[in-house]
This record gives sequence, C-alpha cells and structure tokens, in this order.
Amino acid sequence: MSQLRTVQVLGGGGAGSGAHVGSLAAGLIARGVQVTVCAPAAVDRVHDFSASGARFAAVPRRGDPVSMAALRSACLGADVVHAHGPHAAVRAAAALGGLRTPLVVTWHGRGHAEGALRRVRHLLEARAARTAAVLLGTSSDLVDRARRRGARDARLAPVAAPAPRTTADAAHRDKVRAELGSMGVPLLLAAGSLMPRHGYGALLDAARLLSTLDPVPQIVIAGEGRERAALQRRIKGERLPVRLIGVRDDLAELVAAADLVVIPSRWEARSTLAQNALRTGTPLVATAVGGTPELVGDAAVLVPYGDAGALAEAVTGLLLDPDRRALLAAEGRAQAAGWPTEEDTITHVLSVYDELAQPFNRTR
Repeated sequence: MSQLRTVQVLGGGGAGSGAHVGSLAAGLIARGVQVTVCAPAAVDRVHDFSASGARFAAVPRRGDPVSMAALRSACLGADVVHAHGPHAAVRAAAALGGLRTPLVVTWHGRGHAEGALRRVRHLLEARAARTAAVLLGTSSDLVDRARRRGARDARLAPVAAPAPRTTADAAHRDKVRAELGSMGVPLLLAAGSLMPRHGYGALLDAARLLSTLDPVPQIVIAGEGRERAALQRRIKGERLPVRLIGVRDDLAELVAAADLVVIPSRWEARSTLAQNALRTGTPLVATAVGGTPELVGDAAVLVPYGDAGALAEAVTGLLLDPDRRALLAAEGRAQAAGWPTEEDTITHVLSVYDELAQPFNRTR
C-alpha cells in the first residue's frame, strides 16, 4: 500500500490550532504518513513545522489567484486534505475544485462577530460545513453548531493539549511569584488575548470586589490585544490589584505558581489554560460556557459569563477554604487523567483519513 499523503491547511494559525497541527504532523510522520503544512510564513516561524519532518508550503491567508494557485499546487496528489477552521476550509475547498480529494475540517473554536459581520461569519461557517466530507468539532457544542450549518458528517474529536512541563519545586514557584510581585498574597492567573470575548471587563469588576479581602489578591493577566490600553486605564484609574504582563512563553510555570486560575471568557472549546490548570492541580474558576463544563466536569468552580459578583464570590470562597482548594486539585488531576492523549488524538484523526482515503484510492 502506498504511503498516505496528507495536507494540513491553516489560516491565521491561532495558538491552539497551530500547536495541534504541529503535534498532529509529528505523530502522523512517526506513523509513516507524508505531511505537508500550508500556512502563512509567520505561523511557521512560531511552530516550526519542518522540525517534525513535515514539508512546509508558505501560503498567505488570502483568496487572490496567486495564493490559491499555491494552495492548489500543494494539495495536488494528496490523499486527504485537512483544513483547520472555517476560513481555511473554504479556501481549501476552492483550491480542490474539480479534484476528488476528500476534505476533513476541524473546528477548534468559533468566531465572535457582531452586526453585519455576524451574518458573514454564519455564511462562512455554512459553506465550510457543507464542503467537508467529515467535520471534526473539538467540543460537543461545536459539533451541534456544525450540524446546524449543514455538515453532512460531524463528529466529536477532542484535541489534547500537550502535558505541561514545569519545574514544580517550591523554590522555583517562589521565584516566579517574586518576579510577579505576588509574595505573601494570593496569586490569581488569567491568560489569553486582550479581546472583549475573553471577559476581562468582568474580571476587573471582580477585582474591585476582591480588593476588600485581606490580604488583597494579585491578579495577573498574560496576553496582548487591542483592549490593553482600555484595561490599563481602568486598572490605573480604579487602583485595581491587576497586572498585565504581556505574552509569555512560560505559561505552564505561571499556572504552577498561581493559587487559582481564572477563565472569565464568553466562550471556550477545550481551553489549554484550563487543561494546564487541572493537570497541574491549580484550582480553576471558569465561566460555564462552550465546552468548558464538558472538559472540567466537577473539578472546577463554574460561574455564569459576565457575572462579576459570582466570579468574586467563587474566588473568595476558594481563597478562604484551603481544604476545598486541595480537593479541587485532586479532582482536577483525576479529571485530566481521563482526557484523550496526543496519541489518542492522532490515532482518531488517522482512522478518519483511512476511512476516507481507501475508497478514493480504490477508484484512482
């Protein structure tokens, strides 16, 4: 049997989807699959897909004739093309026009558009869903969304985040906390792009309520984005116990050093931050949205999105109850032990490829 040839298509290459494609490429290559990754050059500079043995083709995230010709050229001869996200799916489907190559699509998340752009997003998702031979959703609500958009075959395919590698000794933890100015006070960690969908406005509202505690907890937010200036103005103007520390490459170390992890987002699929928190045994407070309840089960405290009072109350309750924090730490590790591994993820995706590619190969 000839070597299976796959092409992975990325658009903007968000942190989660880019890391997944890197992991997937390495695992597939280890199993004898030929992998080409098509993505903007900037995405490869972050994830270095070639390091795993994949062929990399620099394809801009555009629909102009030159970019589409480059994408079609990379896909010629593939047994399966796998696009990550609706935008990448639509471009891949157009590039495959006239070819019988099966298209697999993974939805890692969902867009957050308002007004007229919301309708455009709906149409993009519908087109992506209908062009996929198989659509894989990383959470059950994404699978349901794909079916509503017209997907012929939508399946749940949880994506495993790589297990965090941290230096867990107390001395290193204290060093991290000292660098953040959090010695002697509780440290709360949030992380993600500084965008409205991540709910940092409500987190700052909760920080104001938490300022009445003694000692006052320190909230650290790792990430960058267009809300930075507005958030910083609020922090300074209201004298909130919050620090914006920018993008960090030591997120696992920050999680291990924190007393609590907080995720106030409007929506998440399988948050990498939540996965790191439960694996590390750091208690988690998160909004009960998207795939989060499915991911964490009873091993975290869940609150409604946008409810600063409930968020502050949940944090306060945990800070005042060390036994409850210890129980959540144990429950988190037990919950994480039942998640699919990277190996499970690769095995599942490869089974989908084999299912689609075999009938195709028999008719070539």
